[in-house]
Amino acid sequence: MSAPIRSMTGFARVRESTAQGEITVSLKSVNHRGLDLHFHLPSAFDPFEAAIRAAVKRTVLRGHIDIRCSWTSAANSAAGGLNVPLFRAYLAAFRQAAAEEGLSAEPDLNRMFQHPGMFGATEEKEPDPALEGMIVSALDQALETLNAFRAREGAELASVIRAQNRVIQDCAAEIEKIRSQAMPAFQVRLQERLRELLANSPVDPQRLAQEAALLADRSDIAEEIARLKIHSKQLDEILDAGGEVGKKLDFLLQEMNRESNTILSKTGGIGELGLRITELALESKSCIEKIREQALNLE
Repeated sequence: MSAPIRSMTGFARVRESTAQGEITVSLKSVNHRGLDLHFHLPSAFDPFEAAIRAAVKRTVLRGHIDIRCSWTSAANSAAGGLNVPLFRAYLAAFRQAAAEEGLSAEPDLNRMFQHPGMFGATEEKEPDPALEGMIVSALDQALETLNAFRAREGAELASVIRAQNRVIQDCAAEIEKIRSQAMPAFQVRLQERLRELLANSPVDPQRLAQEAALLADRSDIAEEIARLKIHSKQLDEILDAGGEVGKKLDFLLQEMNRESNTILSKTGGIGELGLRITELALESKSCIEKIREQALNLE
């Protein structure tokens, strides 16, 4: 069974209640070239940052991850009520600042009550070491939810990418068919270029043969079609394998875009067939760009 394809965008929040208190863990992830972790933790959680970081790295490969944790101690909840010393200190600081700046303003009680520690007892200076295990347990649950979210979105993105890739495969097949019909036009263009080369100057037969071979190679698009088809097949294989596909797709799409550009550069001047090849190559480039936009979201 292949590994799931995951997007880099997701969100998860977990609350876990214990006898010691309640832990809340929130995770938000967006696109990033690597794994970029940003912590928003209470100062009491500083000793646990390494354990939190390790837990995230075990399950997330790429993305900018915002990690937020909060802790409400059962002791603080039991104490309940307003932390009067902190409340008065906040008011005093507010009024002093307003007086010094000559402002007529009143404090916003809603904001004051949201201030950490405004309700309940003062937090302990040294957190309980057992808290680390509880934090990691809640974090693991949040990571599982986050990755489930990312996997659902990744499956949807993969479906869109496969649809665009089928269009590229159809375009390559039609270009290949047109190429066989356009070979006489390619030969005419080659003869015209040789006549230009021979005009008003003698040319060594060996040099002529070399130039003819070079022009023939530059005019034919067989290799570009073959490589485009191979790369398109590889794209499906990467999606079938799953896992960390974003970087692999990025490299492969660059190669596919290069083949499409080369086809465009070689098919001018052969009439209606050339115009149709141009249309198909441009459609392929459009699909490649659409795939690239979706692949940027994949882990």
